[in-house]
Amino acid sequence: MPARSKPSKANRKVSVPIPGDPVRGSTSGRPVMAALDLLSRRWVLRILWELRSGPVGFREMRTRCDAMSPDTLSTRLQELELAGLAENGDEGWALTPVGRKLDPAMKALDRWAKDWARALDKR
Repeated sequence: MPARSKPSKANRKVSVPIPGDPVRGSTSGRPVMAALDLLSRRWVLRILWELRSGPVGFREMRTRCDAMSPDTLSTRLQELELAGLAENGDEGWALTPVGRKLDPAMKALDRWAKDWARALDKR
């Protein structure tokens, strides 16, 4: 994928947290704060989770995400595309190389969540 220039706010149809711009929790736009702002948006982590195994079409993504509204899905996919984490290709929506780099962190979070659930069951 060619390098993306940072989209200007005027060119964005949706508000996308971008490192360097002020974001929720950080007026300086530190990269970690921009990432947390983006990843904390409703449905974003679920969409990224569903894309981890390969391209997914829009309808299939809605099905996998408990039939979220098409407007919400469209907005979240646009945000992920503008943030450089997902792209829409011939086979559907897929993670970009930088989006795929989230996989180890998501797998680690999944392992932690399972450990947490087991710990709660033992109480």
